Amino acid sequence: MAQDSCNNTINNNFDDLHKPLNLQQAIAESGRCLYCYDAPCIQACPTSIDIPTFIHQIRSENTIGAANTILTQNIMGGTCARVCPTEVLCEEACVLNTSIDQPIEIGLLQRHAVDHLMKNSKQHPFERAKNTGKSVAVVGAGPAGLACAHRASMLGHDVTVYEAKEKSGGLNEYGLAAYKMVDDFAQNETDFIMDLGGIKVIHNQRLGDNLNLENLQNNYDAIFIGVGLSSTWSLDLDNEDTEGVLDAVDFIESIRQTKDKSQVEVGNDVIVIGAGNTAIDAAVQAKRLGAENVTLVYRRGEEQMSATSWEVNLARTNGVSIKLWSAPKCIIADEHVAQMEFVKTKTKEGKLVETNFTYTLEADMVLKAIGQKLELDDLNGIDVERGKIVVDENYQSSIEGVFAGGDAIDCGEDLTVQAVEDGKQAAHAINSFLGGDS
Repeated sequence: MAQDSCNNTINNNFDDLHKPLNLQQAIAESGRCLYCYDAPCIQACPTSIDIPTFIHQIRSENTIGAANTILTQNIMGGTCARVCPTEVLCEEACVLNTSIDQPIEIGLLQRHAVDHLMKNSKQHPFERAKNTGKSVAVVGAGPAGLACAHRASMLGHDVTVYEAKEKSGGLNEYGLAAYKMVDDFAQNETDFIMDLGGIKVIHNQRLGDNLNLENLQNNYDAIFIGVGLSSTWSLDLDNEDTEGVLDAVDFIESIRQTKDKSQVEVGNDVIVIGAGNTAIDAAVQAKRLGAENVTLVYRRGEEQMSATSWEVNLARTNGVSIKLWSAPKCIIADEHVAQMEFVKTKTKEGKLVETNFTYTLEADMVLKAIGQKLELDDLNGIDVERGKIVVDENYQSSIEGVFAGGDAIDCGEDLTVQAVEDGKQAAHAINSFLGGDS
């Protein structure tokens, strides 16, 4: 009985991080919106959703209309409502975001509208244009790839998506904290996108392995590459391949793909190396799985962390210790990781340098979250700069007819919402390339 209670507690730790609004709450919150002319929240949204309009539609109890307004610009509005850093995007731009008032809960209102449509609408909100007879291959069924596939199909093209993993969704399915994407939402959203028609997905197809770019060029009229960043950086330390040292993305994936979270193995003394949202997701989930001590270590200061301040506070409120100005020095292990040594750092003349002070932390699990990179060997000669595919203003790569978007290109922000925008805009560029209206 005690074990069952412990398992239930762990599973309850992965309940929805943000509780959804009910109808009364949504109407009350939408009533606070000032419906600004030239609203700054629209400018702050990478997909340019008409936020005041959809909020006004919710206030008017036209929730389906509100969802249509959102999905017209962002077909993954449901996921983005759950995981986008709205605190530094639309909500930060809200004119009510002052020292004496709080911004409109745009993310929760967006979720309310999209969830309502997905649960209650009897038909897909979009229709395909007349078939063009053109075919498009999309490599990668993540946010960029699915957004491109959906918009290309709407424009009348037949789309085939090639995905390396067993499930579609990419980061939404495998790389986000479980408490952000409860109730199998990533797959529900993928099914919703596929309901448009004209899109076929083939899984277990990896570019550079059993999928060849040249063959795709020979068989399709245009190609979109939305493979994301599938490899991780190394710490370049001895004993890095020892038992107990893992990539944080693999740890997060194992949590997402395990229904009973109490079955996921976690250490007692966990160290997370990194400063982004992936590091935060790994650290908080390790704590919620029952780790006694979780320490997130970063080589610079808190102001330089790429995770938002909201995420950093989430880690702290979940009992994660954060150590700054500390660089990994060595991994101490026999057959299993036992400790890590760190050296204190500082900035000198604008550069990060090591000091003479070191310290050691106990560790039976180390999670590396120091960034991901593109698999360059799979790109068959496509121009790459600084580890990203080079594209022009129309998302076209150095090879004619081959387009790219999402984390695979240098779009400024590695965010789900930006990947969706890339995929959408690339679909319009592909449509123009194939002879359609731009």
